[in-house]
Amino acid sequence: MGQTSSDRRDVFADWILSVAEFTHAHWFFGNLYEAIVKIPDRVASSEASRELPRTPFGAGSPGRYYAPIAPLSAPAAVAALVAGWKHSDNRAWLMVGAVSSATGAAATAYLLRSVNPKLFFSPQPLDETQRKPLLKRWYRVHALRLTASAIALAAIHQARTIRLRSHG
Repeated sequence: MGQTSSDRRDVFADWILSVAEFTHAHWFFGNLYEAIVKIPDRVASSEASRELPRTPFGAGSPGRYYAPIAPLSAPAAVAALVAGWKHSDNRAWLMVGAVSSATGAAATAYLLRSVNPKLFFSPQPLDETQRKPLLKRWYRVHALRLTASAIALAAIHQARTIRLRSHG
């Protein structure tokens, strides 16, 4: 006997929830690492060289570890919400996850468009009077992004836990 379309939807819902949890864990712990070791301070003050170009994917840039997975986080959270909508026991958790993920994605988009190009990718590092206010803004927005990614991860984890318990 083959799988019913409902069974396939459940398998997809389980899979996309796993993807959402993984991508949000990657995002949260990457954000936490950046804040703890002050990656922005290091990248913003580094001189350009052949070994360390001031580019989004140059050595030392977080873009190298975010680019492969981070763009999947918000879409995975929204897909998990859609796929899990019929399960009312975890719908609220999925909504919190999707909204938090979208909030973090919006904060990331703001940083990528408004702060990062000036702060990290100018041909040479900015002088301290220009760099300091941009770093302050970066860390404030990053705090929002870190909080949003933590909430999204916790909510998606809770939804996945509920789903696993109901199937087990």
